[in-house]
Amino acid sequence: MDVDELAVLDGGKCILQLRGVRPFLSDKFDITRHPNYKFLADCDKKNAFDLERFLSTKLKPKSTEVYDVYEVDVSEDADPADPE
Repeated sequence: MDVDELAVLDGGKCILQLRGVRPFLSDKFDITRHPNYKFLADCDKKNAFDLERFLSTKLKPKSTEVYDVYEVDVSEDADPADPE
């Protein structure tokens, strides 16, 4: 297909490209018919994964735990050969 044919492609069709097989035209699947659709963010926004909340967890060591603390300088002007 050339670019003009892709521009007028039916909205219910898609081109699938799988490894080992030439690309082919297929019907799109209606995700609202899937039995687990209720768990998608498309169905309910509360199901969306919140990356910020996931990454904001903080490590809280107990007072009895022994651990090492390292200071790392990632600035561009830091000399990797100089430990200080």
